[in-house]
Amino acid sequence: TAGTSSPLTDGASAVLVCTEAYAEKHGLTPLARLRGVAVAGCAPEIMGIGPVAATRKALARSNIQVGDLDVVELNEAFASQALACISDLGLREDTINIDGGAIAIGHPLGATGARIVGKAASLLQREGGRYALATQCIGGGQGIATILERI
Repeated sequence: TAGTSSPLTDGASAVLVCTEAYAEKHGLTPLARLRGVAVAGCAPEIMGIGPVAATRKALARSNIQVGDLDVVELNEAFASQALACISDLGLREDTINIDGGAIAIGHPLGATGARIVGKAASLLQREGGRYALATQCIGGGQGIATILERI
């Protein structure tokens, strides 16, 4: 509902995705490596559930289990949507949006994907975790999931 949705906000974010050789050549210190990415769809009427199928695909492609995740950055379009994804995937609550999610800090539409993936990589470093999941639900019934591994 509108009352429990993330507020639209202004914001900017950037993530540099490169090869290990490029990072080394340019003196960059990588935070994480991409282990898997997946996009999936569902009926538009249940658009917020798109990240569930995408996450299952990304985990399978990465050969990682839900219990292996140390950090989860779950974009919160709505509170009910986030809770449904958490329940359906069996995510551990202590791993989810550790510093607050979109309901708390806002949802800068064009920057959200980079913000979530960048935050997940940063939290892996800070918390000493190994694997992170970053998800988004997308209007029309799509979802995207990215699995990161700390370097």
